[in-house]
Amino acid sequence: MYYTEKLQWIRNCKNITQKEIASYLGIKQQQYARYEKGINVMPVTYLAKICQYFNVSADYILGLTNEMKPLDK
Repeated sequence: MYYTEKLQWIRNCKNITQKEIASYLGIKQQQYARYEKGINVMPVTYLAKICQYFNVSADYILGLTNEMKPLDK
């Protein structure tokens, strides 16, 4: 699964809208939607914020592991 699909999957599992995550990132919903669709490449700084928001490791989102682990704190 590509990272864009994982972003969408995690967001849907947590019942979060694109608008909510976009607001958290300080961007418009349309911009975030382009990241999930793979139209635009998401900046790595947003990846870090998304990991914190969902409490999931970047390894999972990036496909380096199939285990959805929480962030190490």
